Amino acid sequence: MKILVTGGTVFVSKYTAAYFAAKGHEVFVLNRNTRAQVPGVTLLEADRHNLGGILKSHHFDAVLDITAYNGQDVENLLQGLGGFDQYILVSSSAVYPETLPRPFQEDMPLGENVLWGAYGTGKIEAEQVLQQRVPQAYILRPPYLYGPMNNVYREAFVFDCAEQNRPFYLPGEGELPLQFYYIEDLCRFMENLLEKRPEQKIYNVGNLETVTVRQWATLCYKVLGKEPQFVCVPKDVPQRSYFPFLDYDYKLAVPEEQKITDLEAGLKEAYAWYRENKSEVRVKPLLEFIDENLK
Repeated sequence: MKILVTGGTVFVSKYTAAYFAAKGHEVFVLNRNTRAQVPGVTLLEADRHNLGGILKSHHFDAVLDITAYNGQDVENLLQGLGGFDQYILVSSSAVYPETLPRPFQEDMPLGENVLWGAYGTGKIEAEQVLQQRVPQAYILRPPYLYGPMNNVYREAFVFDCAEQNRPFYLPGEGELPLQFYYIEDLCRFMENLLEKRPEQKIYNVGNLETVTVRQWATLCYKVLGKEPQFVCVPKDVPQRSYFPFLDYDYKLAVPEEQKITDLEAGLKEAYAWYRENKSEVRVKPLLEFIDENLK
C-alpha cells in the first residue's frame, strides 16, 4: 500500500511510520523536516497548515492522521490532499467528559473534559470535521500510549527512579487506576482496519484492564530487576509536580478480540529503547520537586 503518515518524527507518528515501512509498504511522511526521519520512508516536507500542492499529485491507499489536534488541522489536510482510499484519525479518550459513567463507550456523548481542556475539545472538533467530510473514515480513541520512541516523560520517569535506586512517591495510596496501550498494538489495530475494512467506524482501543499506579510502578522497577520502596504523598501536594499523570480515574470499553501486548513485556521494550535514546525524551523536573519538597 501507499500510505501517508502525518508527522513521522515523534513517538506515535514515528513508530507508525517505522511499523508500516517495516511491513513493506510505501510510506510517505508529512512533516517540516526539523528532526531526523525514519529510515525507509519518503519525506514530503511541508507544514500541514501550508501544504500548497505538495500532496495533489499523489493518490494514497491510506492516510494515517496522527497529528491532528483540532478541526482546522483536519480541514487543512483534506483540502491539500489529492486522492485517497482510506483515512484513519488517531483521536483520544479525552473526548469523553469526566462526568460520564465508566467504562466509556463509543456511543456516549462527547463533551468538554475539564481535566484535559482544549486538548480534548480540539480532538472532538477534529473528529466532527472528519466525519462530515469523510463519513467512511475510521476514528481511534486510545488511552495512555507507551512503548519505544515515547518522548513523553512517563514510564521513563519511573525508569529513572529505578536506575537511581530512589523510592517511588505515590499519589495517595497508589490506587489510582491507569489504562495503557502499547504503541505496536495501536499500529496493529490500524493495520487490521486497513485490511478488513469493518463497518464500525469509531473504536475505543486499549488494554482490556486497568492497573493501579502502584502496580504500574512495580512493573517498571521489575524491568530493571528491582523492587520499589513506596512513599505515599498526601492529596494536598499537586500531583503533577511529582508524578507524570493527572489525578483522573477513567476506563475505556475496548474490543475484546484485540491482540494485546503484556504490560511487563511492553515495558521491557520501552526501557530497552529508553536506555539508548534518553536524549529524545522531554524530561520534566519531577525529581527536582521531589528532592526539594518531599524528601
